[in-house]
Amino acid sequence: MYRGYKIKPVEFEDLESLVNIGRGIYKKNTEVAKNALDSFILSDNSLDGTKISETWFPKVEADVFISHSHNDETFAIALAGWLFANFKIKSFIDSCIWGYSNELLRNIDNEYCFNPITHLYDYKQRNYSTSHVHMMLSTALAFMIDKAECLIILDTNNSIKPFKDTDRTKSPWIYFEVVLSKLIRQRIPDRIKLVLEEKYFSADGTKEISKGVDFSYEIDLCNLVQIDHITLNNWQRIPNLNSAEIALDKLYSIAPPSSYSKSLHG
Repeated sequence: MYRGYKIKPVEFEDLESLVNIGRGIYKKNTEVAKNALDSFILSDNSLDGTKISETWFPKVEADVFISHSHNDETFAIALAGWLFANFKIKSFIDSCIWGYSNELLRNIDNEYCFNPITHLYDYKQRNYSTSHVHMMLSTALAFMIDKAECLIILDTNNSIKPFKDTDRTKSPWIYFEVVLSKLIRQRIPDRIKLVLEEKYFSADGTKEISKGVDFSYEIDLCNLVQIDHITLNNWQRIPNLNSAEIALDKLYSIAPPSSYSKSLHG
């Protein structure tokens, strides 16, 4: 990951067309997980956690990782469609992973945790399977964020709400992704490294959760740059953005990180 942004709700023109494009991207990513379910059982009837993680994310190539609440799925899909329609930027929407987790858990629990005599699920086995699946999902999300060049979090009332002097979220996945965005390595793209080397080096080489249970997490978004519909419109008007790399470079230029974000990443 190189840069992180947060964006308030945006009303897109031609929303239906953008959603159709975004759904195509979303469907392609989720199929990676669905097509692999049958191959996760080892010969001793244990689950191959490594294979589950490896199957879900390395086959997906994405420039941007989109983090969102499940209530904002249409916005996330439309944004993915807008990025691709305008700049050929490929997005990975995080619910491709966590949104599919319930189906994965259901298949595992029906196979290993359900007692056909009592018609009940074993509580301990159910907790055990859930902890392993969530660990694998977290691993997959971490790899995807690390692999993507840019992170965009949908900053809506469904995902992040102000509380006293802080922001809070009820989503453990959004909390995890925001915290991870601060901890994960900053990977500067090679094309930007070349520009930075030319800029900072002189000629001699010297430097210049469940129903009835409610959780919330304090969340710090200071490392994410705020963008809005004005930013998107200005970005869209820039001419000759004929590749995802060029388009992202222009976004980094018109929406640079604050001094706080710069200090976090050195």
